[in-house]
Amino acid sequence: MKKRSLGIMAIMALAASLFVAGMLYAGTTAPAEFEVKAPYEHTKEAVTFTHEKHIKEHKIACGECHHDDKGKPLDLKEGDNVKSCFECHNKPGEIKGKEAKGLSKEEKLAYHANALHENCISCHRQYNKDHKDSETKAPQKCTDCHPKKAK
Repeated sequence: MKKRSLGIMAIMALAASLFVAGMLYAGTTAPAEFEVKAPYEHTKEAVTFTHEKHIKEHKIACGECHHDDKGKPLDLKEGDNVKSCFECHNKPGEIKGKEAKGLSKEEKLAYHANALHENCISCHRQYNKDHKDSETKAPQKCTDCHPKKAK
């Protein structure tokens, strides 16, 4: 009788620990579409990003945008937790022109908008280069992604 009780208790403990572990590592669901809003005052309207289009239509892996601190793609699957861009690229705004002169690429990428623009535009340029004959082109100009601000 004691063996049976111990066995049942062991199974219950295993089930409970798996349940708790599942809650801790459940991850997040990537929304099909969301606005990329900056956590600071921004001069342009927010970009609407479509996970669904990028993942399903263009077959882009999560790690192609979400990377480690060395810029290497993370091995992610849908539901994994990811940091927000601003957690690492946490200088508000964008630095360019005279202000950016003499800064390394890493120093420029510390600025949130620089990091986002570099990530998106470099991928869009590569897509357009690889699909020269395609009628569909990835956007590369500010107004292609950022809608005009309402007055």
